Formats: sequence, C-alpha cells, structure tokens
Amino acid sequence: MIGNSLAVTAISLFLSSTTHAFTPSHTRTILSSSSRLYSTIEEAAPVVNGEDTTETGNKNVDQIKDTSRDKVMTFAYDMSMEQKYEKPTYPGTGNGLSGDEGEYDIIVIGSGMGGLACSALSAKYGSKVLCLESHIKVGGSAHTFSRMHEGGKYSFEVGPSIFEGLDRPSLNPLRMIFDILEETMPVKTYKGLGYWTPEGYWRFPIGNKEGFEKLLMDQCGEDGPKAIAEWQALRERLRTLGGSTTAVALLNLRQDAGFLATTAGSLPFVLTHPDVFGDLSLTFDDLSKTVDEFVTVPFLRNFIDTMCIFCGFPAKGAMTAHLLYILERFFEETAAFSVPIGGTCELGNTLQRGLEKFGGKLQLNAHVDEILMENGRAVGVRLKNGNVVKARKAVVSNATPFDTVKLMPPSDDEPKKLTKWRNDLGTLPRHGAISHLFLAIDATDLDLSHIQDPAHLVIQDWDRSMQDSQNLCSFFIPSILDKSLCPEGKHVIHVYSSGGEPYEPWEKLTPGSEEYEEYKKERVECLFRAVENAIPDVRDRVEFTIIGSPLAHEAFLRRDRGTYGMAWAAGSSAPQSGILGSVLPFPFPNLKTPVDGLLRCGDSCFPGIGTPSAAASGAIAANTMHHVDSHLKLLSEASKKDPLYKFLDAGIMGQVYKPLVQGFTPSPELRTDQFVAGAGVAPVDYTATDPNVSERVDLKK
Repeated sequence: MIGNSLAVTAISLFLSSTTHAFTPSHTRTILSSSSRLYSTIEEAAPVVNGEDTTETGNKNVDQIKDTSRDKVMTFAYDMSMEQKYEKPTYPGTGNGLSGDEGEYDIIVIGSGMGGLACSALSAKYGSKVLCLESHIKVGGSAHTFSRMHEGGKYSFEVGPSIFEGLDRPSLNPLRMIFDILEETMPVKTYKGLGYWTPEGYWRFPIGNKEGFEKLLMDQCGEDGPKAIAEWQALRERLRTLGGSTTAVALLNLRQDAGFLATTAGSLPFVLTHPDVFGDLSLTFDDLSKTVDEFVTVPFLRNFIDTMCIFCGFPAKGAMTAHLLYILERFFEETAAFSVPIGGTCELGNTLQRGLEKFGGKLQLNAHVDEILMENGRAVGVRLKNGNVVKARKAVVSNATPFDTVKLMPPSDDEPKKLTKWRNDLGTLPRHGAISHLFLAIDATDLDLSHIQDPAHLVIQDWDRSMQDSQNLCSFFIPSILDKSLCPEGKHVIHVYSSGGEPYEPWEKLTPGSEEYEEYKKERVECLFRAVENAIPDVRDRVEFTIIGSPLAHEAFLRRDRGTYGMAWAAGSSAPQSGILGSVLPFPFPNLKTPVDGLLRCGDSCFPGIGTPSAAASGAIAANTMHHVDSHLKLLSEASKKDPLYKFLDAGIMGQVYKPLVQGFTPSPELRTDQFVAGAGVAPVDYTATDPNVSERVDLKK
C-alpha cells in the first residue's frame, strides 16, 4: 500500500555515527490436530494433546470480539504444531512443477518486490542470478489478474494500490531502483486520497500544505487553529529525523563493515545536526508516544492513525519512522499518487526487464520445496519437480518468515542457533489475513466527479480498531485514470479489508461448499457498503463480482494463512534482530541468518511493509552480497541520474573509508572458496569460472 516506511534512514546514521561521529479445483482435508494458537499480546495458552485448554478457546478469533480503538491486534501460530493438510489449488496459480537444474551465483526465492529488486541489482553488480517464482505471475502482491466477460477484458489489482513518488525521480526507493536499472514505467497521477468517515466525506490533498491546513480548519471547527499548531509542532519535533532522508538513503545501506564507506556521504548532515543522535531510538520506537506528546485534536490523531495503518498498525504499534516520509514529502508541491498504466503488474514487469537486461533469469511456476545445506552452508534449492539448482554465492528468501522456515526442515544434528532461529521466525507475531471484493460495473451515466481520486479509505467507527477487518477498508478504481483496464463505459473496482481478518473460521470450511460461499458473502458485505458511499447504486450496476477469501489470498500470494505480514509492534526489538536490536528498539529480524550463504528480504525485513520498503530490503540484500567497491560505483552512477540523487554518492569520504573496510566485504559468511588470497580487497568475478559464460565480466569497470 502506501510505502510510508521509505524513510527509515536513521539506522544508517546510527551505524555511521559509530565511526564518523499478498474456486479451488479441489478441497482440502485436515489430517491432524489443530495448531497451538494464541495472541502475541497475551501469554501463550496451555495446550494438551494439541488442543487449547483455556476457557476462551482460540485467542486469535477471541480477540476480534473486542476491537476497541486502543487494542493492538496480532495473530500467532506455533509452527511446531503445524496443521498437516493439502492446501487448495486455485486455477491460475500454477502447479509449481517448472524449473530447470543449473548453477548460479545467487538464487532468489520469490519474485515479490524484495526478491525482484535483489535479483535485478545483483545482476547489475555482475552476478549470475536466478529468481524462482512459485506463481505463474511475477510481482508477488503487486500483480494484476484479468477476467473475460461478454467479450470484454477486465483487469483487477490484487494488492498495493496507493503509490507516491513513481512519476519522477524521488526519494521512493522503488523509483530509485527503476532509475538505476534505466527502466521506465508509465503512470498517471492524482493529487488526493478520499476518506469516508462517520462525519462524512473529506479529502486529503497531497502536495498542498495550505490545502491540508484548510482541511484541518474545515474539519476541526473551533479547534482548527489548535490542530494546525499541533501538526506543526509534531513536524518540528521530527524535522531532523525527516531531514535525514536526504542525507543518506536506504540504497546506501549494506549489512557489513562496508556501510562505513557507503554512508560516509552523510557526514556533513551528522556534523551539522548532532541532535539526530538523541533521536535515533525514537526512530524505531512507538509513534504514539510522540503523537501523545504533541497531538490532542481527535481529527488529527485519526488522520495520523490512517496514515500509519498501511504498514499494519495505527500510531500505537507503528514506528515513528513510518511518518517521516509523509511529514517531509507529502506536502511538497511535486508530490502525487500514481496509477501504473496497465496495472500494478507493471511494477514487477519493470524490475523483470531490468533483471534480464543484465543477464539475470526469472523462472515462473517453479516452486521451491527446500533450501539445501552442506556443512552448515546454504548451497542451493530443491524444486517441487525434484530438480536441484546450486548457488555458488548465496540463497536469498523473499518468502515470509513463516514460509521460509518451512523450506528448512529440522534435522537431528543441526546447530542450536539454527533451531532457535527457525523457532523464533516461525512464531513471530503476524497481522491477520485480508478479504477482497472485485467488482466490474456498468458506468453508463455514472458521474464520479464528486470523488476526484481513484483511491479511498472507509472507516465505519473511530472507536473501533483500524485493524478490525469489518471496520476499515479501502477501495480503488484505477480505471478512472487507466482506461486500458476494462471496456469502454465500464469500471473495475478493488475493495479490500484491513489485515485483521482471522484465518481460523475460514480453514474450517470446504472451499466451494454452500457454507463457504455464504460466509464469503457475509464477510464482504462491509466491503460492498464501503463502495456504496461513493456509488450508491453500485449493486445495480454490477456486471460480475469475484470474492477473494483469505484462503484465496493465501494461495494466490503464497503467504502462509494469507497474512498481511509480520507484526512486531514498535517499542522493543524483535527476536533475531542482531546487534542493532541490543541497542535500539529495532522491530525487524535480521536480513542475515545463522546459515552461511542464506539471507532474507521482503516486507518482513527492514524497512518493513509497503511496496517501496520491500524493494529497499532487496536492494540492501543485494548490496550486502557484493563488494563495497561495486556498491560505491553503483551509488556514484545513480547520483548522476538526476540532481535529486546527488546525495547517494558517498563522495570523497567514501573513498577514505573504503581501504579500511574493503577487506571485510562481503562479510565472511557470504564468501566461498572462489575467493582467492586477499579476499575482499577487490570484487570477485564469479562468472570467470562458469563454463556457461563465454566472456569474462570486468567488474572493475
């Protein structure tokens, strides 16, 4: 959704300061006892023979009985008591039986934004890369599907819908990656976000500071001046942290000693803004602490919560960093939301072109069954069809942590640190699932001029949690701007709930059964009512509808139980967060793992949920696998793409630090025996020993 965790760059300032200052074809059968289920905000429930013995029963479901505003909702499953049943196969998702044997430098599992960004940038760095995707479509949550109706083609979005900063060079890391890959993606823009609330309709005007202040005056009545003053005070409090977004970018980051060189360009900012050090902990802390300090006007507090909810939490539970990009960027005159022409699938298509341009390869319908290990190192993967693909340098998982651990079955002789890592990741708190409603409607004589924008939020009750899937939802009408998505005189609408839909009621049902179909209609009734706010006669205009249950969400997006993502609330460090977690409240597990040659990326990694953020995690993983000299050259090249990108270049200070750190890049657990004496001093050309590559690639150019 909105990539509003784009600007989590204070981490690099901290690091550098230590030195320079997303109708099945068959049904499923449950074969074993239910999983141990508990809310991560409560103590684990006692379990006897696999059955929950608490009086309340299933706490994942019980917590939605009280969805008051102050509740933080998360869901949890004990993966050690995983349900054993055959997952439903949905038409259009593939059987996963493709994929050839081979050997590559880097294997990336999953073609979500993180996996694609990692793959494409790694290929640009000179590595031989294979990206394996279980689905028949690229892009993870960012993909589009089509249906034919009466001879017309209707295309629907399935995931992200609200993007900022894709129309021109910007601080959006996804746009930066497009520019680095020299790939373009046509978009159309709009300048607002519609809100349907208990008080009525209003519109957040992006790129218009005066327009936002007028909104506060209009909506807050006599408290209007107070709301403006509180908003300005909040912005002032976070100004230094917000300013850090143009001192160093997420693309400068890497997870080894080389970061000292690649973030060295931030030194002038650090020296002139020493107060950034005192705010580093605040960056990753619970945003509500700061909001409570400055903001009292209800309308403004509600607005801030909605701006954070796309990352899974309202202000309570969200990182302060989630608001930084909005505070800085959304009020600049050039700020605009974007609709990719041709559908959100174009995000993945654009990255795929970049990957293939630099010699990388993408295989669809190629499901990975297992990550292979030898002597404690990840050395490749086994596909569902039995083929083995070897990785000379590294394996990177873009799957959720809950899906990644399933690719590494336990063994009796595995290291204890691997067992702990698997258990920690498998039981991390997660957000709930999502329900979807796809509508194709007749737009004859339909006047939509009163809504102005394609994207809208609908809140039923401010006193209920925004994580409640029956309270908050979004609808998106991209065909307002992109006429290629449906026949003339029609519209396509995607409506989706917040990520708080409990999975358990769904898995008790048989897909395709009458009970299942009735439950689908019951749960999406609120989504229908949401659209009726803007189009009162929408049910009379419907050409056809498709309801996507959490079971379908899980199958199509390859996300265990259809989760919206990992849900570690800000304020404390997540398990496996590494050294950083010991000094800051860092709410993300490490990109690195206890297994040599195995990394992770995606929305369960820093910097979190959101399409641009997931892409940034892939970039960080790619940087980490390659030599700091290559990284510095890439940053220097990127800085010349547009004047806005000048700050990416680490400059002379980067060259000063490079001799001190180049011997440690990549870090030892990512090195192989192909490194010769003097390992790390210069980039290694892995393709030089690859018999399938006829020409040597000079990585020093």
